[in-house]
Amino acid sequence: MERKQFELGDVVQMKKPHPCGTNEMEIIRMGMDIRIKCVGCKHSVLIPRAKFEKNMKKVLRSAAAPDGPVGEQSH
Repeated sequence: MERKQFELGDVVQMKKPHPCGTNEMEIIRMGMDIRIKCVGCKHSVLIPRAKFEKNMKKVLRSAAAPDGPVGEQSH
């Protein structure tokens, strides 16, 4: 099975929703453990990498992808 690709700053969709109701999490720390922050209520959780990879569905928004049109700066 192919390993899932994710990077620091990505917003990912998890299999189970957080108690606040959203299943979108932002990756804020990577190592042997992964710290993810709920997009809805801003609560952060530290989980082992293996458990994170098992429970992650897909990357919704990549940190590497630009947010706006090319050449436009955000203030």
